[in-house]
Amino acid sequence: MNNSVSNTARLLGAGLRALLVLTVVTGVLYPLAVTGAAQALFRDRANGSPVEADGRVVGSSLIGQSYTLPPAPGRETPAPDPKWFQGRPADGLGENTLNTRYRLLLSGATNLAADNPELVERIRAAQTAVIEDNSVPGHTVERSDVPADAVTSSGSGLDPHISPAYAELQVPRVARNNGLSVEQVGKLVEEHTEGRTLGFLGEPRVNVLELNIALEELASRS
Repeated sequence: MNNSVSNTARLLGAGLRALLVLTVVTGVLYPLAVTGAAQALFRDRANGSPVEADGRVVGSSLIGQSYTLPPAPGRETPAPDPKWFQGRPADGLGENTLNTRYRLLLSGATNLAADNPELVERIRAAQTAVIEDNSVPGHTVERSDVPADAVTSSGSGLDPHISPAYAELQVPRVARNNGLSVEQVGKLVEEHTEGRTLGFLGEPRVNVLELNIALEELASRS
């Protein structure tokens, strides 16, 4: 009996010591080492790729934002602000219903098939809106000019980028509403167009947040 009790106590002691060591190694030392390495080598990425303007963080280069006017009376959704470049639609997004204090956005796609009547109608309505919003005196946008990313959301609904074609389509409208020339705004788009990753992965793209920050700086100087 005494041997059995002592063996049990010895095994329990060994197990507790192993638990303590593993807790310290995997629960304290390893997270500290990974966090330290990330902060030392990839600080911006580790902190969410923040984007700063005027000395304050205004967003993340990884998450798209909306640029809208204050909601008008009787309008369900706010209208896009014509001063800014607009990102992709966020059809797959919702808002959490639990933490209403912060109104966090939920990532997600529409999950509608390409021939789904609801999706087809939504895209046609989006095309019409893009044409109306971006047609200005002396420049009329045709339906064939509207690129796919202007009327469809990404798989996550949080894509921060648009295609150079969509950015260029918006140039006349943005220039007119900021008192700038088409050439000035077009040059901004060129400067903020990123090439394919490693030269062959993905497509050329424009980060809307970074482009709008540069636009604001240009407009303030003009």
